[in-house]
Amino acid sequence: MKSTAKDWNDVRRAFASSLMADTAINSLAQNLDGPEWPIKGKDETPSKYIDLTLEEAVEILQLKGQKPERLDQLIGILKETLAFDSPFGEMVEQTQAASERDNQLLKNLAKLNIPENFPVTLTALEPGTLEFCKLEKLSTLGEFAVFAQSMSQNVIVGGDFRKLLNALSHVDEAALAEVLPFRIGQKGLHLVESLAQAARAPDAPARAERATTWFHEELAAIEKELGAGGSLARFFVTIGNPELEKRALELLRPYLRVVVGKAAVAPVGAGEKKKGGLFGWFSRK
Repeated sequence: MKSTAKDWNDVRRAFASSLMADTAINSLAQNLDGPEWPIKGKDETPSKYIDLTLEEAVEILQLKGQKPERLDQLIGILKETLAFDSPFGEMVEQTQAASERDNQLLKNLAKLNIPENFPVTLTALEPGTLEFCKLEKLSTLGEFAVFAQSMSQNVIVGGDFRKLLNALSHVDEAALAEVLPFRIGQKGLHLVESLAQAARAPDAPARAERATTWFHEELAAIEKELGAGGSLARFFVTIGNPELEKRALELLRPYLRVVVGKAAVAPVGAGEKKKGGLFGWFSRK
C-alpha cells in the first residue's frame, strides 16, 4: 500500500462535505473511466469509509476480502471525484448568485425601497398563504422573491401568493398595499399601514407588538414629534378609514414612550363642524 495516513485523512476530510458522499463508489469509478470498484452494492459508498482511520478502513476492506492496496484505489477515486465535484459546486454557487442578481422581483423590491428581510409574518397575506410560506421556509420577502422566480412556469399558484407575485412583478402599488404595509405614491413600508393591517387580523395585539419592534425607527420619529407637541392623529389619516384609523391608533398607544393627552390626539379645530376621518372621530368625542 502506497498511501499514508495523511493521504487518507486529507481526502476523507475533503470528501465529508461532498455531494457525492452517498453515491455508490462503483458509480464514481465508472464516471472516471477508471478500473471498476470490485465491491458492488448501493450501500458501498464513501460515507461508509470516510469516518474511519486508515487502519480501520484497511481492516474493513480486508473483511470484505480485499488487500490493503485497495485503499489506494479508493483514495484515487475520491481525489479524482473531488477534482470534478469542487468546480461543479463553485459553478452552482456562482449560478445561484447570478440568478439572484437577475431576479426582477428583487430588483423591484429595491426600486420600491422595500427591504428584502421584511418578515412574511408581518404581511397581510391570508393564513393559507402564510402556512405555505412556513412550509417552504420562506420567512422574508427576499426569500419569497427567490423562490417565486425559481418556480417552474407550469406550477399554478393562486390566492394571495399570486397577488403578491403579480404585484411585485408589475409594480402594482394598489395591489401591494393590499398585502404589504405599503403607502401608495411613496416608497418603503410604514408602521401606520402595518398597524392598520394588524387591526384587521385576529391576532392584532401580537402583530402590533411585532410591527412596533420592526418599525422602531419610525416609532421613535413619531414619539419625537409627539414630545414636541405634535398630533398623533395626523399620522393615521393616510389610512383613509375612520374606524380603522381609530383601531390602529389604539394598537399603537401601549408602545408609545411619551404621554399622549387629548391635545396630542385631537386635531386642530376640534370644535368646528363635523369632520371626516380620524380627525372627525376625535372631534365627536
